[in-house]
Amino acid sequence: MKSLSKRVLAPLFAVVMVASVQSSNGQGLADETQTRGYWLDPSTGLMWAGKDNGQDVDWRKATKYCRDLRLGGYSDWRLATIDELEGIYDSTANAPGLGAGKRGDEASNWHVKGNLFLTGNQWSSTQRMDDRGRPSGLVWYFDFWNMRKGSDDGGRFSGRFANHGRRALCVRRSGR
Repeated sequence: MKSLSKRVLAPLFAVVMVASVQSSNGQGLADETQTRGYWLDPSTGLMWAGKDNGQDVDWRKATKYCRDLRLGGYSDWRLATIDELEGIYDSTANAPGLGAGKRGDEASNWHVKGNLFLTGNQWSSTQRMDDRGRPSGLVWYFDFWNMRKGSDDGGRFSGRFANHGRRALCVRRSGR
């Protein structure tokens, strides 16, 4: 009976240890996020799409993409605010993705919580206000590679970084 216990328990212990290592190094989280298609941020209660839309879009198309998204049984997705995007930046994270390098099409790692799969800078739903507190016609976006927010007119190929398109990363309130 003792030898049977060792033969059964030893492999079980090894499986538990592998799962524990995967969770501690983030691999388990990455697999879980990509399998489910979304990530639930425990600190804010926000549910994030597991990946962005994957292609350059202007701000209006990014907004529409999130509004039309059906994921995880939910249809109330929206484009994140600039504060929400800044809230998931993590300088120690190295989430898999594409496009952070100079050419924009190579595999890269992004500094984003939840191991979200990103392919470019992310549009926000937040418009920049002028000195009178009115919308200026500019929209904020966030760069998860350089921890930088910027703004431009919402066009697909506008602004100083016109060769780096903006993407749509969708979010929703969980528990609804």
